[in-house]
Amino acid sequence: MDERQPAADSGLGDLEPGTAQRAQLRTRLADIAWTALCVVLALWAVWSVVDLARGATAWVYSAVAWVLLATALVLRTRAMRRRTSL
Repeated sequence: MDERQPAADSGLGDLEPGTAQRAQLRTRLADIAWTALCVVLALWAVWSVVDLARGATAWVYSAVAWVLLATALVLRTRAMRRRTSL
């Protein structure tokens, strides 16, 4: 029978300081946060447009939602470009 050998233990866990995973953690968390923000703003923007189509008079909410979504997407794009250019 073939028994698998455990990986060599370097003494460092996955998220210990000095590991590649720890260095990427902040970037991954930022990506998750930006994605969540953009999804929430997109849902809000679409919902407000649907309300406008139904005849609601809350057009200000729709405008604010679209402005915030555009701002978040621009900032996310700039952050990604800055990260890849370094």
